[in-house]
Amino acid sequence: MTQPPYTPLLDQVDTPDDLRRLKPEQLRQLADELRSEMIDAVSVSGGHLGSGLGVVELTVAIHYVFNTPEDKLVWDVGHQCYPHKIITGRRDRIRTLRQGGGLSGFTKRSESEYDPFGAAHSSTSISAALGFAIANKLQGKTGRGIAVIGDGSMSAGMAYEAMNNAAQAGNRLIVILNDNDMSIAPPVGGLSAYLARMVSSSEYLGIRSLASRAVKKMSRRLHDTIGKAEEFTRGMVTGGTLFEELGFYYVGPIDGHNLDHLLPVLENVRDTSEGPVLIHVVTEKGKGYAPAENSADKYHGVPKFNVVTGEKSKAAAGPPAYQDVFGLTLAKLAETDDRICAITAAMPSGTGVDKFAKAHPSRTFDVGIAEQHAVTFAAGLAAEGMRPFAAIYSTFLQRAYDQVVHDVCIQNLPVRFAIDRAGLVGADGATHAGSFDITYLATLPNMVVMAAADEAELVHMTYTAAEYDDGPIAFRYPRGNGTGVPLPEVPVKLEIGKGRLVREGTKVAILSLGARLGEALKAADTLEAKGLSTTVADLRFAKPLDEDLIAKLMRTHEVIVTVEEGAIGGLGAHVLTFASDEGLTDNGLKVRTLRLPDTFIDHDDPMKQYDEAGLNAPQIVDTVLKALKHNSAGITGEEARA
Repeated sequence: MTQPPYTPLLDQVDTPDDLRRLKPEQLRQLADELRSEMIDAVSVSGGHLGSGLGVVELTVAIHYVFNTPEDKLVWDVGHQCYPHKIITGRRDRIRTLRQGGGLSGFTKRSESEYDPFGAAHSSTSISAALGFAIANKLQGKTGRGIAVIGDGSMSAGMAYEAMNNAAQAGNRLIVILNDNDMSIAPPVGGLSAYLARMVSSSEYLGIRSLASRAVKKMSRRLHDTIGKAEEFTRGMVTGGTLFEELGFYYVGPIDGHNLDHLLPVLENVRDTSEGPVLIHVVTEKGKGYAPAENSADKYHGVPKFNVVTGEKSKAAAGPPAYQDVFGLTLAKLAETDDRICAITAAMPSGTGVDKFAKAHPSRTFDVGIAEQHAVTFAAGLAAEGMRPFAAIYSTFLQRAYDQVVHDVCIQNLPVRFAIDRAGLVGADGATHAGSFDITYLATLPNMVVMAAADEAELVHMTYTAAEYDDGPIAFRYPRGNGTGVPLPEVPVKLEIGKGRLVREGTKVAILSLGARLGEALKAADTLEAKGLSTTVADLRFAKPLDEDLIAKLMRTHEVIVTVEEGAIGGLGAHVLTFASDEGLTDNGLKVRTLRLPDTFIDHDDPMKQYDEAGLNAPQIVDTVLKALKHNSAGITGEEARA
């Protein structure tokens, strides 16, 4: 018998409205095509693969059952949103993911009405969805708030804070727990799927409601006892007692790849009159793509790769990554100092703590996505004589700022902050940029703030931090590979608050903090070629400032330019304050500060990002020439980089 011709379905779906015109039995084919499209797209652009593959069926089912965008769908973190983007009008741009001018790797409000809330940090979805649910309720709108949150994100307290407040949303709030590590899921199969359909059905809920009304007429003690018995019995059979205690009606666990299970449960929940509901869905990262399924990290984040073989594009061999330099240095220091320990908030490989963990597992602590706890935990360790290193991305340390102030700085506890991803970060964009840590740390009493110009300096700063017991100390370093300088065999303990002169001149002084030092030296070469004798100083410390060095340079140079990979209020502001207090600008000294602009810079190639920010050599040269009232029109970027 002749098989009917294969008709692609994804070509017919540009928006969820198109999706809802399909028959339920067509959704399996659509999901398969969607998965293939996503694999092909990420093979071209690179990005987060495994998490998106794990939610293909869930994405299709949610948009099929619910009335998005009227129903507000909020993806936690957003790593898994690529299938969502493909079926919400962005398929034609999906191969521009994480590239300059292209789609963001996360949800973004400016991209689509189907992205009602931007996310790239963890554990915000339930709070946001609750906000949408309550707003619609107050305004008489029909829309719901739907949060899809991974089990890893449930390690953060913010998720529970939101759930504890959810009762007011009534049946307008739906939380879908995407359990892709089997971390809290009991066995999933036909029985659990049947039970999930049963307890979410209108018949069961109707009987439950009728029984509830009858029980309310009994004594309060009997009413409470019967209610707890029903909850306990259901919890014993299906799990979810914790969520019931938080006021949610729990449904699950169900197979997140089985559309025959997903659709009826989502439809039942959509039509229920119960209060907030939590649907426990079990999925598999990397589902449907063998190389990802067989990978230890399920292909969480990948460069470009070969779809057929799964072979990832290999970057050219180069200097070690900054995070690896930190992790290996700390591990070596800990061989002779048993007080050193390392703390990470769910980012062991990203921070280099995995290198430390291999050598010192008993002194390594991954606390999950809980930066606030990480900082106060480190404070407790420090108070009892340990030497804790809290290794946290700059953008994530923002989440624990009160703990840095209250639990560390006020008590002057010697917590060491290893701040990864300082400055701009390329493809991850504004949500992951380390733009603000110089400003928010250097303003705090008792805090010491260092910034590594290269990987050798990072070795010295890690050692300096380990040996510093007088209070909190932080050192920041960028994403990516180092500059290629030789690593020191024996680290040097830096003198606190003292910089170094890298080259000496007489007319212009560039005061660099951190990894812009290479661009400062390129700028100095161009200025020297124009007859402008130029000093370059690596200040090393944003706090305390090397006031002696700065004062000397201000008294002996005509132009001072500060350069930093941080927002306004950082090094430049502190230098200007010092100069003002000391009257160092009274004799016509020209001081200019180069820092990140007062904008959020979108994802792009890092060099282009720093061009936009005005922190590459050509902009440094231009700043100097303008300060000297020279005509800079003839200076080209290539000339400045020469």
